Amino acid sequence: MYNVREEVCIKREIKIRVNEEIRANQVRLVDVEGKHRGIFTKEEALKIAREKKMDLVEVAPEANPPVCRIMDYEKFRYEQEKQKKKSKKKQTGNVLKEIRLRYTIGEHDFKVKVRNICKFLEEGYHVKVSLEFRGREMIYRNRGRKILERVIEEVQEIGKVEVPPRMNGRNMELYLVSRRNKAR
Repeated sequence: MYNVREEVCIKREIKIRVNEEIRANQVRLVDVEGKHRGIFTKEEALKIAREKKMDLVEVAPEANPPVCRIMDYEKFRYEQEKQKKKSKKKQTGNVLKEIRLRYTIGEHDFKVKVRNICKFLEEGYHVKVSLEFRGREMIYRNRGRKILERVIEEVQEIGKVEVPPRMNGRNMELYLVSRRNKAR
């Protein structure tokens, strides 16, 4: 049998009252099969629920009289948690991958970085390409911009620019998104 305590329903921000927590004197009772049984006093409804070794759960507290259902509350909570976890798995959000470059990058290294960017974009990630400048390298910002523009040219079939190259402190940043909306 269920211990008396307050639970908060996930979908509706209202407290679910169970068994003795139900405040109303009269309730509209719904059976285990979902059949409407009629209006009963709270004590009678609790007695019917206990005979079936189930819990009395208030499902519509705003109704007059409140609607209560006979169910296994622990199983109901378990199913809700399972549904919540399942919906969280489907939510990926906008996951951001970062690729770091230097303005002195070699040709082969550049190709490897572009290949990784393409792979991330195909998988549906957002990609942040950052080009770091150290010390006196700040005077070569135009070279850095050319490298980022070359990255844009290389990935234009797979991705598009979300935020064009811009300076952020000592880094020049570029944000790319996939042209295809592929769900992971």
